[in-house]
Amino acid sequence: MALHNAWYEDKKWVWLLLPMTIVFFCLSKLRKFFFNVGVFASAKPKAFVIIVGNISVGGNGKTPTVISIAEYLISQGYRCGVLSRGYGGSQTQFPHLVNVNDEPSLVGDEPKLMQHRLCCPIVIDPKRVRGAHFLVESHHCDVIICDDGLQHYALQRDFEIVVMDARGVGNGFLMPMGPLRESVSRLSSVDTVVFNGQINNDILVAPDKIASMTLQPDCWVNVKTGESKISLPILNATAIAGIGDPKRFFSSLVNMGIVCEKSIGFPDHHAYKLSDIPQGMVLMTEKDAVKCKSFAHDNCWYLQVSGNISKNMYQLIDNKLKMYQQHV
Repeated sequence: MALHNAWYEDKKWVWLLLPMTIVFFCLSKLRKFFFNVGVFASAKPKAFVIIVGNISVGGNGKTPTVISIAEYLISQGYRCGVLSRGYGGSQTQFPHLVNVNDEPSLVGDEPKLMQHRLCCPIVIDPKRVRGAHFLVESHHCDVIICDDGLQHYALQRDFEIVVMDARGVGNGFLMPMGPLRESVSRLSSVDTVVFNGQINNDILVAPDKIASMTLQPDCWVNVKTGESKISLPILNATAIAGIGDPKRFFSSLVNMGIVCEKSIGFPDHHAYKLSDIPQGMVLMTEKDAVKCKSFAHDNCWYLQVSGNISKNMYQLIDNKLKMYQQHV
């Protein structure tokens, strides 16, 4: 946590990590070069592949982006499938089709959330190529959305999306000096950059590649019973969040006019236990709720949100899809 905070607080002691950052840079460049020249194998399934990822570590809104894109493509008549690594899950047999009976501890919190929200196959597999072929061969998908696979170059892709939030690129350094998996220059080669929240004008991206996303609150849902309410009388509530940037959720509550007595932030993908849940009214994200459902008390509620993404991103996807279909 101290290192994570240092990335976004411009701490000078991160320079002590420069030797490791140089090693990371060299290995990353060499790995990508080997993929480009064919030393490392890569493959392309018989489907249009969309990558939703980031150039920094941590969560920043990829899951609502994936859900929004999948819902759009399904509405357009495509047979869409979602591919995820299944981070945080204990599953050892792959590829694995996420089903309604799977626990988040088995498949990961984000795949479980997407299985709950989407009417399409959600597959987890750390080997993305294998998982992609499974979606095509077993579920006849013609579009695959790969959640967090930007640096997984073994899977060839047709469309790349980078999601960024208000934290931007932090101090701008590669790991471990900073939060970046790849340098900022990588943004010039992706198809679009989706800013979750306010667009960061300090990050130089071609204007026609920029899309914006706002998280639109839909309703409050009781974690234990599934009861939903458009409005909820908030009294002596505690807010909890185990996401990439918990402050983002707490700020959204303030913007909704909700004042909580206490706000508790946990690390991303936090494995909740009963003692983490306070007494009284508790407000949380949907990502937290999928992990708390089995032991939540009657007054635990999560905020269901939808990612409202600017239309130009969908137009870019449509254009690339048409070009792809002409050559299939």
